[in-house]
Amino acid sequence: MDNILTQLEAILEQRKSASADSSYVSSLYQKGTDEILKKIGEESAEVIMATKDDVKDKIIYEVADLWFHTLVLLRHKNIEVAKIEQELSRRFGLSGLEEKANRHQ
Repeated sequence: MDNILTQLEAILEQRKSASADSSYVSSLYQKGTDEILKKIGEESAEVIMATKDDVKDKIIYEVADLWFHTLVLLRHKNIEVAKIEQELSRRFGLSGLEEKANRHQ
């Protein structure tokens, strides 16, 4: 069985063909990249505020919103969750400093 991110990815892909009047995600797709980025920015700020408040349930809720809108962006740009998983796997076992140094090559 697929994990929740790939299940959600499939649903988000389906929403591309839905009416903007009936689907929040479809309305984001129709508004375009700038609107999706605006939502990611808002959700990022909400994660920061929830973390500053130090309320775990609130942090979890806001991170879920951030991940959701990031997944919307990935589908909008036709980037599969598997590509992100591959990149994370590539980094696995590298120290953060080593990975950062490799970016500039």
